[in-house]
Amino acid sequence: MTSNFYLAPGFHAVVIGGAGDIGAAISNQFCDLGATVTATGANEVDLARTLLKPRAGLTLATLDVTDDAAITSFVGQHKRVDALVNCAGILVRDKEFEIEIFMKVLDVNLTGTFRTCRAFHALLAETKGSIVNIASMNATLALPRIPAYCASKGGVVMLTKALALKWAEDGIRVNAVAPGYIETAINAAGRTDLAHYQRIADRTAFKRWGRPEDIAGAVAFLCMPASQYATGTVVAVDGGFLAG
Repeated sequence: MTSNFYLAPGFHAVVIGGAGDIGAAISNQFCDLGATVTATGANEVDLARTLLKPRAGLTLATLDVTDDAAITSFVGQHKRVDALVNCAGILVRDKEFEIEIFMKVLDVNLTGTFRTCRAFHALLAETKGSIVNIASMNATLALPRIPAYCASKGGVVMLTKALALKWAEDGIRVNAVAPGYIETAINAAGRTDLAHYQRIADRTAFKRWGRPEDIAGAVAFLCMPASQYATGTVVAVDGGFLAG
């Protein structure tokens, strides 16, 4: 029996937010599987501090997902795209109750995801490709200090489902991965509170926080022929946090 756990020859993945910690792990996973990858950061500062190391088949680029003209220009640089991964995202603890900050978070996390999905639609239709949106455990489990982030990730889940239904006619599969507590730069300050860190670890089945690499495999799987009947689904990768 032929295995379906592979990426097609010439496979090219675009990882929006690929300069971030989770995005970098996803980008590396695709490269390890033989794909070429274009990974983006919001600006040159993001690219300068990325954990991604130069390697064959990897291209880094800047992209502001709130800038329609920039997205159009970026898409125009690609001839083939087999997978689009949306993991650009921001949160601003405690300040998301300010309307300007609330709208900014939604513009990046939710509307930005829709912008790139829409912009890459034609190229993905040509390859019968896949979209994987990075949602969050907070699409299900709300937290009081980040209302915009929670709302945006809930929106990403429903956007994923709606696009999956609409774009199935074009052969495009659209899924999401919902990470739990993952050790990244965005929560580094909070992890210095050891009691807080341990409380979260103890609630998981594995008694530890996740690592960016724990997310990458699920994303890659959703882009393989092995998952060809999966669309409109949300894969939780949270170490069992929400199982209890």
